[in-house]
Order: sequence, then structure tokens, then C-alpha cells
Amino acid sequence: VTEGFKVEPGQAYVAIESPRGELGCHVVSSGGTRPYRVHFRDPSFTNLQAVAAMGEGGQVADIIGAVASIDPVMGGVDR
Repeated sequence: VTEGFKVEPGQAYVAIESPRGELGCHVVSSGGTRPYRVHFRDPSFTNLQAVAAMGEGGQVADIIGAVASIDPVMGGVDR
């Protein structure tokens, strides 16, 4: 069984392009074989922040179309 590899202390943020936007990963290491903290930034959560601006001045029924146009993945939003 491998014990992994040792990572130098510090932090890193890597962003990649996904089909729904930028997917980010922030990793903080304390110098051990496992990360101290890991945070994923899902693009669906960020995209849903625009629904308020998209629905402003419209009707409630328009919100359904606004959310559908963003095509969010609710599993990623609920992190």
C-alpha cells in the first residue's frame, strides 16, 4: 500500500474550463501526505447568482426560463 507523496506547505488554486463555466480547486497543504483543506468552486453555483438580475422586472413565470437557460447541476450547487 502506497502512502502517497509529500506536498510542500502552501496553497494553490487551479481553474479549468468545464462545460458550464470555470471549475476551480483550492488546495491548502500543511506539508503532510494529505491536504489540510480542499475547496471546489462549482460553476453552477456562481451562475445561479445571476438569476436575480435576469428575473428583475419580469414575471414569476419567467424565472423558470431563466434558471433553465443556465442549466445548473443542483448537486454542485449544494456543496
